[in-house]
Amino acid sequence: MIKLVFIFIGLIFLNNCSFNENSRLWKDEQKTPQNQNNIKKVFAENKKKVAELNQDLNLNLSAIKTKNKIVDNKNNFGSQSYIGDLKKIARYKYSKFEEVNNLNFKPLFLKDGIIFFDKKGSIIRYDNNHKVLWKKNHYSKAEKKLKPKLNFLLDNQNIIIADSIAKYYSVNLTTGELNWSNYNTYPFNSEIKKYKDRIFIIDYKNNLNCYKIIDGSECWSLETDDSFTVSNLKFSLIIIDKKIIFNNSIGDITAVDIDTGLIIWQLPTQNNSIINETYNFKISKLVSDGSSIYFSNNKNQFYSINVNTGTINWINEINSNIRPVLIENIIITVSNEGFLYVVDKIKGNIIKINDLFVNYKIKKRKQVYPIGFAVGGNKLYLTNSDGKIIVYDLSNGEIIKSEKVSRNLISEPMIFNGNLFVVRNGSIVKYN
Repeated sequence: MIKLVFIFIGLIFLNNCSFNENSRLWKDEQKTPQNQNNIKKVFAENKKKVAELNQDLNLNLSAIKTKNKIVDNKNNFGSQSYIGDLKKIARYKYSKFEEVNNLNFKPLFLKDGIIFFDKKGSIIRYDNNHKVLWKKNHYSKAEKKLKPKLNFLLDNQNIIIADSIAKYYSVNLTTGELNWSNYNTYPFNSEIKKYKDRIFIIDYKNNLNCYKIIDGSECWSLETDDSFTVSNLKFSLIIIDKKIIFNNSIGDITAVDIDTGLIIWQLPTQNNSIINETYNFKISKLVSDGSSIYFSNNKNQFYSINVNTGTINWINEINSNIRPVLIENIIITVSNEGFLYVVDKIKGNIIKINDLFVNYKIKKRKQVYPIGFAVGGNKLYLTNSDGKIIVYDLSNGEIIKSEKVSRNLISEPMIFNGNLFVVRNGSIVKYN
């Protein structure tokens, strides 16, 4: 009889702990409405737009002043001066990379040629006739085996290099000879930005590093939250009004005082659970008009953020991890599903949606995704994972042509001095 009494009391206790939401003895915090929303935000797939909108709406960008700056602290290349026929006129050859899953490496464009690198980390300078002027390698035998990937920055008559094996150094533009060389604790994974006598680079551990240009010595370093896995994206930086603003692998956007390295503001855009799936999280490059920052990700989120405060101006549902372009009061981007979006910059309203993959059959288009795009005049030039450039007329909404560049990986298109360039594995292709 006593055993039955104890069993009965135990059942009452378990019942109250398990099912009474007000019980303080057994409370599952993950079941609160707030946390439920967070879980839903991270793990639920938002419905992506797959239909056209105002597809016949014409855009006229011909009156907008063109820009021809590839290296821009705001990462916005705008409407650029390319009105060519997309005819191949030159190839800059280099030894093919091994084991690469993307070609997000940019040449350094010069008035009289370009700078790039090969699979062993050799720096190559070409003239405008795609002939090699010099080729220099500043790596040891052991370092060459690591197959360093290089990022470039031009500083007067010198080139600053930061690589994927934690080395950064400076070489003379004319000769390729080494000026100085240093090592970071972790490999670098970002573009390089310059402000006065300093450079800024992000490494794989989400640290923002500031170095002196003259000798590579460290000015300061800022550590941000790290992920458990190595990110598959390349980080982005912009410089505005003595602030350097950058993203990291877990979706944080951070503004830092450029002189002191102190945080001005920080905006987490993802739930902490994203840290566990960093490899699958992809965010576009940051672009800015000076007052706001714009970027998107593959979680179906497009952001506009105030530069000075870090507050969100608006968020829209656009699924894209490629760099958008700002042209006056509109934003142009392309979703991962192959749809062109034209967005009102001020309010974030979607003005126009066009299907750029309309010529692909259903089975094929599921395998294809956009790499990046450039705007030249009234045309949009989109590269995709199928090795093609799709040319789209923004004025009438028609696809003009599709040009096969490679059967394998290609880069986003880049415009410089009235020509369009695409990097493929083994050569850089130049179009008139």
